[in-house]
Amino acid sequence: MTEYPPSRAYRTRVSRIEALSPHFTRMTLSAPDLVHFGTGGLDQRIKILVPTPTAGRPDESLFELPMSEWYPAWRMLPPEERNPMRTYTVRAIRPEAAEIDLDFVLHGTEGPASAWATTAAVGDELVVIGPDSRSTVNGGGIEWRPGEARSVLLAGDETAVPAIGAILETLDESFTGSAYLEVPDAADIADIRSRSAVSVNWLVRGEREHGAALDAAVREWGAREIVPQRPAEAVPEGEEMLWEVPDAVGHSFRFAWLAGESGVITGLRRHLVRDLGMDRRAIAFMGYWKRGKAEIN
Repeated sequence: MTEYPPSRAYRTRVSRIEALSPHFTRMTLSAPDLVHFGTGGLDQRIKILVPTPTAGRPDESLFELPMSEWYPAWRMLPPEERNPMRTYTVRAIRPEAAEIDLDFVLHGTEGPASAWATTAAVGDELVVIGPDSRSTVNGGGIEWRPGEARSVLLAGDETAVPAIGAILETLDESFTGSAYLEVPDAADIADIRSRSAVSVNWLVRGEREHGAALDAAVREWGAREIVPQRPAEAVPEGEEMLWEVPDAVGHSFRFAWLAGESGVITGLRRHLVRDLGMDRRAIAFMGYWKRGKAEIN
């Protein structure tokens, strides 16, 4: 019996490019073996290897090893030969068509992924590291685990919009709650449809500080929705980029999913747990990025 690794590299090509708004571009990636791409959906997290003029074609066989082995090997490559690696959420998975969609947030040419997405053309190659549906081992990368909870809070900035959109489109009629999405411009507001009763609230940043609108909206939600039922928990202070998700929510009736700039998201999680007494085991919070700090290239 053939054993397949939980995740693997897919050598894809850009087959469609759609400008969604001033700050979002959707790329459809195609490859014959994407018929085997894991079909978890929700906030499925993947890695992309950004093409550069000096790095050349990455060796996909390296990524068939466990991450504990391939990641150090990738880090050992000379910088000029190492494709920058970035984390993204799959917006849509269509294994029957051997396609996936990725939504890129465009913020100029400062970062390698945004720079590539700004100039990419149909036919360009992109290596994606993602789950293999044939594996008997879970490839991970999905943090939306509400357990039995059906009252939910989703909150994030533009980097979390693809994940929140994918989650909302998956939820059924039994879910209620609120979703808050902070975006740079009113033109970035998208049509997200859900069978659930979760209200979708778009927050236009405009000239305000990044995260200010999101912070205010979540605090207003907490004041309206949560009556503390127990003493508040202590939450560690710190400036590190944090990522914490519960293994299982269990019997909690409410679940919160927070993602975006690390400082903003950490502050919101601290408010929910320390100030409002929400069970920290019922909160998944992910620092997708940190102001002034890039992912490791």
